Amino acid sequence: MIRKATISDIKEIQDLINFYAKQDRMLPRSLNELYENIRDFFVYEEGGKILGCCGLHIAWENLAEIKSLAVEESQQKKGIGEKLVKEALDDARKLKVKRVFALTYAPVFFEKLGFKRIEHAELPHKIWSECIKCVKFPDCAENALAMDI
Repeated sequence: MIRKATISDIKEIQDLINFYAKQDRMLPRSLNELYENIRDFFVYEEGGKILGCCGLHIAWENLAEIKSLAVEESQQKKGIGEKLVKEALDDARKLKVKRVFALTYAPVFFEKLGFKRIEHAELPHKIWSECIKCVKFPDCAENALAMDI
């Protein structure tokens, strides 16, 4: 079941995200950051356990970012990530967002969902406010992809 995340989900969301961050497959998220952005997140829950999460963060007037997409390792290849992204895209449409982007180390996954690779420079400077705080800045290897909706 996919639903909006709640405060009680935060620690499971952080564990899931930071499991991959420790493998250098995504960026880590602090508890503070997750609490401040809880309304951005969806979770995939089964049997009372969070098996996946995904954030949709509004970046600007007509632009939103898919971020912190993570699915428990034993549950991958079951369509959970795709369902979470589609839920986030549906939410973006309801909000009347025109373009959704992702910065990712897994571009092929997003391409299968209809995202197209773009140059980082195509994104507004405002989105880089988070990037400049990152330990990988400015040598980031994340791929930028976007979808017009």
